[in-house]
Amino acid sequence: MSSVSYSDAVNDALERMDDLGYERGQGVDLANHGPMGAEALALLGQEDEVARWVRRYRSAMEHHEPPAARFALDPADESSWRPALGAFDRAGDWERLFVRELVEAHWREVLVRWWPRLIPGLFAGLTHGLIRTAHAVRGLYAADKPTQLQLNELARGLAYWAARYTELPGRPRLRGPYGLSAAVAALPRVAQDGGLGPGTARRRLDTLAELPGYNESLEWLAPEQAHRLLSEMTAQFADVYLGHPEVYPVPLIHGVTAPAAVRIVLPHLPHALHEATVAQLWQVHAAFLLAFTTDRRDEGTTVWRSEIPDLPPMVELGARAADHGDEHVIKFTEACLREYAVRPDPRYPAAAFAAQRRIPRLDAGGGAGGLRPDTP
Repeated sequence: MSSVSYSDAVNDALERMDDLGYERGQGVDLANHGPMGAEALALLGQEDEVARWVRRYRSAMEHHEPPAARFALDPADESSWRPALGAFDRAGDWERLFVRELVEAHWREVLVRWWPRLIPGLFAGLTHGLIRTAHAVRGLYAADKPTQLQLNELARGLAYWAARYTELPGRPRLRGPYGLSAAVAALPRVAQDGGLGPGTARRRLDTLAELPGYNESLEWLAPEQAHRLLSEMTAQFADVYLGHPEVYPVPLIHGVTAPAAVRIVLPHLPHALHEATVAQLWQVHAAFLLAFTTDRRDEGTTVWRSEIPDLPPMVELGARAADHGDEHVIKFTEACLREYAVRPDPRYPAAAFAAQRRIPRLDAGGGAGGLRPDTP
């Protein structure tokens, strides 16, 4: 049994990382995963390992300076805040806005107010705005009395989402004939000479509306109860991850961690926001598939069993993730185990273990924020 509580581990980690900026890396803008990784590690029952992991994480890569606030944003004036969406040089202004909002209102009220404003830009930072926000929400919900560190972390999650806000082309709606697996199977994958070489994923994202099937796919999904559709999404994208060992092993992880993050937040949102949220997730999933894969490869098969002939016991996966250390491995393992508890499907633990094998350990060149310079 851990000698440190979940809340104490999370708050200690937030204090240790309070000076870090939103992004990191020399010559690149990779998301700060520290608060998310620490919170997920605590959820995996590895509270005693959190402080040590934070030290490993901080030494793996230099973080950018925290952004300074410059010009005040008025949350009551759309002409003030809307032009600042997607403007990363306004990240400090966004953080100051949300810190002020969280002083004046309960965190759930702030979340509900800003969710419909931010959800069209869900792709922000490869969905890391959403995911960081969700990890912060889970910590707040678990606290008897939220600390200022936890409230500040929610402010930063929302601020990063707003500052990296990215709308994809088209408007997704749940009005089609397909279930999730049928929609994934129907989406055309476009082969590329030489495969997914440098810059290809970025070019595909920049030209999504021109790719075959993309625009039509936005209205393919049939209406479905949100919680059920989230399970379909995470199971399907655990399968996608297993079926593509040829793809750089981090971007497709977000096909699971993004809907798993929405599951954390959904109980705190009014039902009226559920359908628009899962529709936006489907748009992001279509973008992932078109940007990072060129065919269906081994999706929907059990070929992955040859890569993972001996899956370790479920109870070991959390400890293995902590030892591995890469922040995406930790977050992905936690999400897969949590989704498995909702819907026992062997693809969840298999995908988590595959990530532990495919991604370099934190102290062996991992911790790159999941992205190479040639991916968004």
